[in-house]
Amino acid sequence: MKITLCGSIKFFDNMIEIQKQLESNGHEVYRPIKVENVDYFSEDGSSRIEAKKSLNLAKIHLDKIEASDAILVANYTKGDIENYIGASTFLEMAFAHYRGKKIFVLNPLPKQKYIDDELQAYDVIVLNSDLALIK
Repeated sequence: MKITLCGSIKFFDNMIEIQKQLESNGHEVYRPIKVENVDYFSEDGSSRIEAKKSLNLAKIHLDKIEASDAILVANYTKGDIENYIGASTFLEMAFAHYRGKKIFVLNPLPKQKYIDDELQAYDVIVLNSDLALIK
């Protein structure tokens, strides 16, 4: 199966480990691009925004989703939000749903009131950290 990993760039190292595990199980895996020399966590986000614009990172990632059978959301705790799903990841999940792709999440869905209804409507498959469930 072709799978695109989605999630906060804060979880990039986790995604590399997930990719290794999935590939050892025979899957083809795409992941987000993390641009060198970009301060992803600055207060104003200016270098992150500039990289997204100049390199067209959102389109590149959506193209990966289009070429995949499924997405896997790496949703870990970020700040005070358990199993965090951010704005870009939510957009990617909506696109995957629209395109009829399977949507896996590594951990249970977060309690984020503003996206809760939509997430429940996407037929999300919760893996509870068990990557062997992806078939």
